[in-house]
Amino acid sequence: MFQRIGNAAFKKSLDNIIALCDALGQPQHQFKSIHVAGTNGKGSSSHMLAAVLQEAGYKTGLYTSPHLKSFTERIRINGQELPQEYLVSFVEQHQELFASIKPSFFEMTVALAFKYFAEEKVDVAVIEVGLGGRLDSTNIITPEVSLITNISFDHQSMLGDTIAAIATEKAGIIKPHVPAVISMFQLDAKEVFKAKAREVEAPLYFATDYFKVEQTESNLERQVFQVYHNNNLYLPNLEVDLTGVYQKYNLPGVLQTLAILQDKGYAISENAIRKGLAQTKSITGLKGRWQVLQQKPLIICDTGHNEDGIRQILLGLEQLQAKQVHMVFGAVNDKDVTKILEMLPRSYTYYFCQADIPRALPVQELVLKAEAAGLEGTAFGTVAEAVAAAKANAAQDEVIFIGGSTFVVAEIEEL
Repeated sequence: MFQRIGNAAFKKSLDNIIALCDALGQPQHQFKSIHVAGTNGKGSSSHMLAAVLQEAGYKTGLYTSPHLKSFTERIRINGQELPQEYLVSFVEQHQELFASIKPSFFEMTVALAFKYFAEEKVDVAVIEVGLGGRLDSTNIITPEVSLITNISFDHQSMLGDTIAAIATEKAGIIKPHVPAVISMFQLDAKEVFKAKAREVEAPLYFATDYFKVEQTESNLERQVFQVYHNNNLYLPNLEVDLTGVYQKYNLPGVLQTLAILQDKGYAISENAIRKGLAQTKSITGLKGRWQVLQQKPLIICDTGHNEDGIRQILLGLEQLQAKQVHMVFGAVNDKDVTKILEMLPRSYTYYFCQADIPRALPVQELVLKAEAAGLEGTAFGTVAEAVAAAKANAAQDEVIFIGGSTFVVAEIEEL
């Protein structure tokens, strides 16, 4: 299971998922879909798209990973998590199939999601890529649109150590004649996407060529944007309930994807767009994205865990102009955390911890790496102990931030 052990769980082939889905009657071809890849922003974008489609009246599936609290979070229809009974019966029913194919945890989960969406006859499903794109188990669908959000450094050992190499893996979701949207224009990735789109004759849209967004208001509950389409004011005062400075990079891609769906005949009104984006969290159950857990002291968590994700988090913390930031921080052991630690401000108070998974970086190792980067902090054996210490030390007008890894956020009791 990649979530627990990391790289060893990743199968570099689509053979297993094809064999599984063939045995299940090819459920991936029985519903319409939107495919979403990217280093950062793919989860938020997937939830925003699902919320708008649901508000437009479509029975909407949503497949995302990893989960924070419960496995069933990964598979939803109209915001409702997969029923546990369905999960149990699916596993019971297909024991022999799993024994013969020996799929990974992720491959089984993708097959389960596709089968559930097909049986429940969803109108459309938003499918988030797990890792990369080209060899990701989700990459056996033929979607209505492919969306690629952002390319930055993460999982370099598997995806490559240049932006162009990583972009090549993400571009693997671009299908013949299927429109592809790129949320964020990045010079190093541009030619990779253009070449792939040419090769498979897919219409390619760099979203920022069509949509411009200007943030006019922001607080801990929502953001407001002026949205321009082809340089004309299109959605004045658009409210988005996903906070965090990075949402401005996701929004153009989401809006361009919706515009393509409208061109394909999907009845998506301005009202559905506004309501879906203003209430994404309550409609889809999204957690862990710049989420406020408490007001005094202000406690925020975020699942951002690579260089670009952490950079955006630090910008958000800077905007709060807090007297002091107390950071609860943990990491995984299959990524080089050095560059991230070097980015962190020395003025923060640090509470280093390790999540309760085999893949967690042992906290003593993390402390040594942090000290080498010029950071001082205290080591805690668990996330709960680190959070408790931060709460005990922080004054009412200070800020506690919890993150560094999705798995640290997953262990927050009040999430």
